[in-house]
Amino acid sequence: MTPVELTTSDRTAIRDAATIVLVRDADGPAPRVLMGQRGAGAAFMPNKFVFPGGAIDPDDSVIQFAQPIDALTRQRLAAQPVTPMAPTPEAMLAAAIRELWEESGLMLARPGTWQGPLPDDWRRFAEAGMCPAPEGLQYIFRAITPPGRTRRFDARFFLADARQVVGDLDDFSHACEELSHLHWIELAEARRLDLPFITEVVLAEAEAVLHDGHPESVPFFDNSGTAPVFRRVA
Repeated sequence: MTPVELTTSDRTAIRDAATIVLVRDADGPAPRVLMGQRGAGAAFMPNKFVFPGGAIDPDDSVIQFAQPIDALTRQRLAAQPVTPMAPTPEAMLAAAIRELWEESGLMLARPGTWQGPLPDDWRRFAEAGMCPAPEGLQYIFRAITPPGRTRRFDARFFLADARQVVGDLDDFSHACEELSHLHWIELAEARRLDLPFITEVVLAEAEAVLHDGHPESVPFFDNSGTAPVFRRVA
């Protein structure tokens, strides 16, 4: 699909990103989601409660998975690129898993022998005899930060079941310091936190997917142009 038409400066201002909406007790009456608070001095969304996530790094493109991702997920992740060098679907999924590990210390993985290059950010996986496990990630949302913000991202949001995590779900001892107050909170209670607008929207979408199953298309808040456009990625 042809990329959205943007000027060079517009394109370079936007970074591709990935975020995980990790849900605990997904089949129960009160599912809980993992969230943390950004620091007061953060350049982007200070003090806000958010999901683990961040920009896609070059090293994410070299991560190899034991199994190929399914064709529909690949098609949707590759659709409507915006940045000049949009990452591969595999890199998007790898970034989501890496960001979860870095910001919460939780490892979305399964036992296995590491294959291919081993970037430093992923060394703990290999040392633990683990490989990243993207099979359980559902692509549920995409949003581009509007113009005028201190930082802009083309973020893909993935829903994941906490049962896919290796180890203790309450052990955040390996987390970096980017997010504080990491905790599991019921979906209804999460809306009472100090949230960015887009996080509120994604929470509602995640709740709908948990209740109704995966939708026929992925909502996309496209702020890449001069006017916001709501699209759906089929």
